[in-house]
Amino acid sequence: MPIVSLRDAKTGLSSYVDDAIRGEYITITRHGKPVAALVSLAAAEIAQRAQRPRRSSFLSYLKTFPGGEFDRNTSPSREVDL
Repeated sequence: MPIVSLRDAKTGLSSYVDDAIRGEYITITRHGKPVAALVSLAAAEIAQRAQRPRRSSFLSYLKTFPGGEFDRNTSPSREVDL
């Protein structure tokens, strides 16, 4: 995985893009610290899909409990004494 400075990345962008298309990961540094990566579009899409958590609905979660469906509680939620 090549590590290049931002200045070098600007001047040789075309060749670095070709490297990324071939499957290489290019790390770009600014002032000696890694700040970005140049990867192929396919690798970027895989990374994006991995970051999205799969969320199911709360109802689907409740249905996974043993015993299946819950019985509805028909009693009033509060008793009011007036």
